[in-house]
Amino acid sequence: MELFLTLLSGVGQTLAITGGALLFGMILAVPIVLMRRSASAFVRAIAITFIQIVRGVPVIVWLLLIYFALGTSVIKLTTLQAAIIGLGIVSAAIVAEIYRSGLDAVPSGQWEASEALGMRAVPLYGHVILPQAVVVVIPQLASYAIGLLKDSAVASIIGAQDVTFRAYQEAQSNLNGLAAFLVAAALYIALSIPIAILARYTGARLASQMRSGL
Repeated sequence: MELFLTLLSGVGQTLAITGGALLFGMILAVPIVLMRRSASAFVRAIAITFIQIVRGVPVIVWLLLIYFALGTSVIKLTTLQAAIIGLGIVSAAIVAEIYRSGLDAVPSGQWEASEALGMRAVPLYGHVILPQAVVVVIPQLASYAIGLLKDSAVASIIGAQDVTFRAYQEAQSNLNGLAAFLVAAALYIALSIPIAILARYTGARLASQMRSGL
């Protein structure tokens, strides 16, 4: 029980890193996907290069760069802030591609018909494109959120006080790594299940509401 409670104390940090990085990525992904779909080849090339570079560098390298390089020479970052920024940058590149897949799933006829009617960008996206794209985006976003929850364990390398960090400390102090990491694995699974259910439920509700508003 003591082992469980010790690891449980790291759940808050794990969720904070996951939620913060996902939100950071979802916001930053918007201008990236707009650049990715730009009519300008140069702008598209910038977005594609950014995505390829970010996804090509291991997450742990981003965390180390941000925490030890940016955090010491430019501004002082806590381990939580560095983890959110590092994982958030990676999330932005991945979520931008998720957004793009959703937009690409909308039939070209919908775009052409809306443009023929002279619809401006805001009503075009809000009333025509997004209600259809969200059906594709939400399931992928939910799956990525679960993957990000597991990837957040990497933040323990810079000292983030998450579940993995607590398990590592317990393994070192009590020399019982098997039990510590089995409990950690169980906690990650337990956290993943409600996130998946909530994300899918929210996605279905949102898609239904958007379609009914058409």
